[in-house]
Amino acid sequence: MQDIDWSDFQVFLALAQSGRTGDAANLLGVDATTVSRRLKRLETGLAVALFERGRDGHQLTEAGEELLEQVSTMARAAAKIRDGAEAGEGLSGTLRISVSEGFGSWFLARHIPDLADAHPALTIDLVASSGFLNPSRREADIAVMLSRPRSGQLIARKLSDYALSLYATQDYLDRAGTPQRSEDLITGHRLIGYVPELVYAPELVYLDEIHPGLRATLRSSSINAQHRLIARGAGLGVLPRFIGDADPALVPLLPQRSILRSFWIVTHADTNSLARVRAGTEWLIDVVAKHRSVLLSR
Repeated sequence: MQDIDWSDFQVFLALAQSGRTGDAANLLGVDATTVSRRLKRLETGLAVALFERGRDGHQLTEAGEELLEQVSTMARAAAKIRDGAEAGEGLSGTLRISVSEGFGSWFLARHIPDLADAHPALTIDLVASSGFLNPSRREADIAVMLSRPRSGQLIARKLSDYALSLYATQDYLDRAGTPQRSEDLITGHRLIGYVPELVYAPELVYLDEIHPGLRATLRSSSINAQHRLIARGAGLGVLPRFIGDADPALVPLLPQRSILRSFWIVTHADTNSLARVRAGTEWLIDVVAKHRSVLLSR
């Protein structure tokens, strides 16, 4: 067996977790050619094929599965060493938190400076977008998701429920009338909501819960854009209460038709015990517990 560069195992681990050369390259901060070259060097050194290449990416062979178990153990051991160094010197490195656009911009953004103040040497990435980074592929250290993941080496726990309601401006209601029942929304009102083909989680499908068959005719993939449309009097739509109740221009409607959803906090099993991940997780749980009334409201 040829001598093996131990850093090649990091390439193997990244590819095993992401499944695609380009994704592994992004995780490692190198180009895809480097990933392919170093994987080939590792396979040559071990004299085994670690992946089967297919249309859907790289799938582990039996030898790859066995190596993954060993390399994951090595990664956890390295994480513990880093953890000990962090504990002695204070938290450092980068903590990447992936959250939905609305939760990130309307809730976490106002509280996350407290985490930064507590750990000044820590770089914090708050990725608030229409979609989530994947903890399984190490795209994020912590993800706050709308449902519990069903696969992957992940640790998940329920963070909190949150409530949503239907909102409009008083100006819109003066023009179009105030709906008293969900049936009143069928005609005479413009509904604002998501673009159906671009909904990244089934938990974001709301209108059928207000009344079966309702359809938005003014649509956006962005909850912040939807809020601005509603606030401009363009129509009525469903918003999380931590957004809708924070805007004094909006009037909540049909309280009997409120909607409940949940946030889940998700980390990877291999990095969950890292000091910075543990600190971020504990901070998230604490800040949500202190401000749960904002998420549920009324």
